[in-house]
Amino acid sequence: MNNEDKHKLKMQKLKENIDTSISKANISKGIGVLLTGNGKGKTSSAFGMAIRALGYDYNVAIIQFIKGEQLSGEEIFIRKYFPKLTFHQMSTGFTWDTQDKTKDILAAKKTWDIAKNILTQKKYHLVILDELTYMLSFKYLEETEIIKALNKRPKNQSVVVTGRGGGKGLRDWADTVSEVRDIKHAFNSSIMARKGVDY
Repeated sequence: MNNEDKHKLKMQKLKENIDTSISKANISKGIGVLLTGNGKGKTSSAFGMAIRALGYDYNVAIIQFIKGEQLSGEEIFIRKYFPKLTFHQMSTGFTWDTQDKTKDILAAKKTWDIAKNILTQKKYHLVILDELTYMLSFKYLEETEIIKALNKRPKNQSVVVTGRGGGKGLRDWADTVSEVRDIKHAFNSSIMARKGVDY
């Protein structure tokens, strides 16, 4: 058997395996995705999913916890090209900058109330809760309340939660959990964050 025949046989087996997996996937419903880990790219991945959904003219909502004081490229792009997209930021910036726990908790609860309302609306195909995990890690929000709202959302609504950690509750809730590993980061080599790449 020559190399071309070997390759063809290998691809045929691969196709059979993929087709079998596809045929077994027979449940149609919105999914829960947790993008976590210490590596760079969790929010970027979530925004890529938002662009995918927007490409099909689906309604998308993005709620950002923590971020908001400094403009980001994704915010500029969304506000410019998708004015109908629901976009809300907690707008306190990073908690290590504010250093005001009471203020941060109030801001987190206010932002969560907006997110919780969105999670009841069938019109949203995709909801992104960016950096929500920090609100649990810092104990600004109650995990049981968040999991309850996520579980009660409309059947066909998908939700993406991003951020480091998040705890067992979110991992158990999610249908898909992806962990972004930090193998190497430019910042650790004293390289400044780059506009259009890092923010």
